[in-house]
Amino acid sequence: MPIIESISVCAAEVPLDRVTSFATRTVSARHYGLVKVRSTDGVEGIGFCYVGSAGGGILTAAVEQLLAPVLLGRDSLAVEGLWQAMYQEALLHGRAGTVMRALSILDTALWDLNARSANLPLHKYLGAVHLEEVPAYASGGYYLDGKTPQALGDEMASYVAMGFKAVKMKSGRLSPREEEARVRAAREAVGPDVELMLDINNGWSDVTQALQHVRRFEQYDPYFIEEPFSPDDIDSHARLAKLTRVPVATGEIGYGRWYHKELLDKDAAAILQTDAVVCGGITEWRRIAATAASYGKVMCPHWFHDVHAPLVAATPNARYVEFFWDDQVLNFRRLIDRQLAHRNGNVVLHQTPGLGFDFDESQVARYGKWTRISK
Repeated sequence: MPIIESISVCAAEVPLDRVTSFATRTVSARHYGLVKVRSTDGVEGIGFCYVGSAGGGILTAAVEQLLAPVLLGRDSLAVEGLWQAMYQEALLHGRAGTVMRALSILDTALWDLNARSANLPLHKYLGAVHLEEVPAYASGGYYLDGKTPQALGDEMASYVAMGFKAVKMKSGRLSPREEEARVRAAREAVGPDVELMLDINNGWSDVTQALQHVRRFEQYDPYFIEEPFSPDDIDSHARLAKLTRVPVATGEIGYGRWYHKELLDKDAAAILQTDAVVCGGITEWRRIAATAASYGKVMCPHWFHDVHAPLVAATPNARYVEFFWDDQVLNFRRLIDRQLAHRNGNVVLHQTPGLGFDFDESQVARYGKWTRISK
């Protein structure tokens, strides 16, 4: 019986090599929350999330002071009960935001621990649909100083040359005319048969503003428009979805099944981008995916291909993993000891137990420090 013996937590701040911009913000460093959950059997599971460009210590405090005491001494196989106990403990401190991310990565670590204890890769432990690989889209197209539409097109074409049949770029920062030039360059570079996604990163404030852009984009046949508005402005997502033929995708910073059910009930998203290390962990992600399936909706989880590849592999209504092929933006890749490979536009699944990798402790030590909690 795998009893939880100790929990370790670390806030790691990893600078970007080059300052990078989205529609609404500019980032020079990323803060990640890392946890390790160890059982009395000597098996260790890991979890991790993005905390933001500041404030990683908030997650550390949430784990140390709030959630770890709930788990210590408990059977790690009681995943549903442990999730409920953590959620109840978090009720007054945060059913969203950093506290929920802390819950999410502890829940993820429990699933990783249990899969390792069973000597199974996570996708098989969950019940696989795909055994070897899953479809992926290459994500990039960020705003950099001096980056022209031609340079953006060249970047998108480079992903297609790697074998990807779907690519994503950032949009929404500039004027409608300037953004159309960027989308046109990307479409011309990748050709008509590659799926092109557009990520707005909550860049628009109202439906009228959104339509000024989207009407220009429709001729380039985007696969989806991602996060057009604030995540809390569900009604605007729903209105835009009715006014354009381009599918709306959102949910990457949505917390809990109830938020996602409102998206589904209001038909505010054709595609849910629910992030397991944000929404409430693997446990909550699976509930959301099952609910989405009953609405006929598709899951394309956000970011962190390392945790989402096995989830997509075990979920019938999941289509794509978002894949970052280098560490320039998703520089979390520097903190782990084994990377996922890609082949012909697919991510190749790890076949070793659990998530299939561990933290690279020498790299973690460069950017943060572990705190161990035990009884």
